[in-house]
Amino acid sequence: MPRLAWSAVTLMYLFVFHDACAWNVSQKCTGDTKAFLTELQKETPRKYAVLMYDAFGKIGSDVEGGNVNRPGSQRECLSVEGPEFRGQYCQVFLKQDRVEYFVGVCVPDSCTESDVQTLVVYEAFEQKHISLLPSVPSILMSDSTLGIFMTQCLSDSPNVDLSAIVCLFVCCALLALPLIASIYVALIKRKRMREVRPAVGFAQASNTNQYGAVLTNGSANQSKACSDAPDASQKRNQNAENDQQAVLSCLQALSVQNSSQGVLAMESSGSSYSSLNGIRILSLLWIISGHTMQLSAWSNLDNDKRWKDMVEKNPLYVLAFSGPVYLAVDSFLLLGGLLSAKSLLNSIQRSDDTLSFSLVAHFLFKRFKRIQPLHLFIVCLTIGLFSVVQRGVFWFIAEDEVFSCKKYWWSNLLLINNLFTITDICAPWTWYLSIDFQFYATTPFLIFLYRINKSVLVVVSSVLLMLSSVTGALITGFLQLPVHQPTTLAYESYFQYYYNKPYTRYGPYLLGILAGIYMTTKKERLIKQQWQVVIGWLFSLSIMAVLVGLAYVLREVPPYPSLPHAVYQGIHRSLWALALVWIILACEEGHGGFVDKILSLGLWAPLSNISFACYLIHPIIIILYNGKQETTMHYTDFNFFYLFLGHLLLTVSIGYVLTVLIEKPYLFLSKR
Repeated sequence: MPRLAWSAVTLMYLFVFHDACAWNVSQKCTGDTKAFLTELQKETPRKYAVLMYDAFGKIGSDVEGGNVNRPGSQRECLSVEGPEFRGQYCQVFLKQDRVEYFVGVCVPDSCTESDVQTLVVYEAFEQKHISLLPSVPSILMSDSTLGIFMTQCLSDSPNVDLSAIVCLFVCCALLALPLIASIYVALIKRKRMREVRPAVGFAQASNTNQYGAVLTNGSANQSKACSDAPDASQKRNQNAENDQQAVLSCLQALSVQNSSQGVLAMESSGSSYSSLNGIRILSLLWIISGHTMQLSAWSNLDNDKRWKDMVEKNPLYVLAFSGPVYLAVDSFLLLGGLLSAKSLLNSIQRSDDTLSFSLVAHFLFKRFKRIQPLHLFIVCLTIGLFSVVQRGVFWFIAEDEVFSCKKYWWSNLLLINNLFTITDICAPWTWYLSIDFQFYATTPFLIFLYRINKSVLVVVSSVLLMLSSVTGALITGFLQLPVHQPTTLAYESYFQYYYNKPYTRYGPYLLGILAGIYMTTKKERLIKQQWQVVIGWLFSLSIMAVLVGLAYVLREVPPYPSLPHAVYQGIHRSLWALALVWIILACEEGHGGFVDKILSLGLWAPLSNISFACYLIHPIIIILYNGKQETTMHYTDFNFFYLFLGHLLLTVSIGYVLTVLIEKPYLFLSKR
């Protein structure tokens, strides 16, 4: 390098760093940064400076396709050992010509986030008159002016506070209790089996087998063991044996030996309609596929523009993240309404045909204790896991989840988190549990109307359905909301005011309740003629196809209130649910054909048993995977199909574990 040029660069550094110090950059940070930049001017820079330079994010190819983020290399930066400092990975968030992106920078660990932001603003990161944070060239973006709106530095150590420690303890305790109970039950069972001798008389063997049944049989035998009066020969030890059997009953309820029974059975439990299992699992797969794409599209893709161009106009991508917005959720709501009505009607029948206040209270409490143990475990896991795992380059969503859950965990406990804005929801996918419980609480009211007068039920239901549809239509019209994804990614108001609110989503659940009432109480078949079968299937499949197709026709959001968008938004979810009602009814009455055979496959039954846990855990798996990526991901159909299969395999595996360790044990324990 010419001596004159060297002097000029040195003077520039002195000026920049003097000015930076005037802007409250720490002296240590200034000195370490100057040492790094000075080292880069040498013909043979030291290894640490080369690594720091190499760890800076660089402009890549296909900026036109959306490759604007420059993550750099967090791992390489954190490996730096300077003369008096270590490398620290930071992200500078910039805006250029309406495009927002971030650049990874490697700075001395003596610099704070405000120090880094000041150094960036005053262009301290210069190397031979070339910025280490260059703007996108004007040939690609007309405006080369850079605006900086945030800087954050990622620590190489976990961010563990008291709340994270408490949540980790709760998670470990909830997992440990069933495991300890399982080990104890296995040991007691083994001990009892060793005590059995061939010489023991028939009566003694009978008593021993009855006692061993407490450890091996289901909940019915446990209840019997807890309540049966002891024989005359056992009265001397009545209190001790009652206490022992009570403990053993609780341990058995918590044990894996008990909770795993029937989970993998290929037959539906109870008298539920077999086609529901298929609808439930296919809807779950649809949701997992959509979340796999959606959670990646927010920040991880290096070709998100090309991805949008590919999927937004092609109905073949409706099973991923395109077209109508998560109609699978409306399928869930329909099934929830149908089963809630069926459950309450059966409970009324068992209670001498009486709908009492105590029965309603028990109906609601049973639902609450059914969902909350695993739900709250997921909330604690979100806080604990995302706090102890080292933050990755794309840790944005995980970091937001930790913040929201620490602040608004109580809304999940009360099952009201769907009433908050989308940015304030802890574990946003759990909004479904809240809205499902709120709708579940309306089932007794509608059943009450049904028992009083069927005409009143029809009138009230019609009014509620109309109100839900009109509300969704008005909100869409006034706020100019989209009806198509991935367009929704650019409209936060869609999720904030429409998507998870009870006053816009009640239609499918209401239709489910009405379908449940009809199918539980009907005296004869509805479908009696072949022409009814043909017309029913024709209309239901046509409605589904039209609803999907119209979402693509209406994918553009006009800058004014649009009547077609409003009408579609108001009625499309209820129409989808109505079409599903026909499919369920046709399958139940023997007119489902090959559709019924597919939906009633034995494969769906074990997956349905673990579907609740799978729904709750799969977003954590996706967020963790995306957050720990060191580089951007490239979208291709094959890449994301392969990624979906990986997420699905992990989801099913972990879902089974959570079902037998969290969901089932504490459900059985509450019954004891």
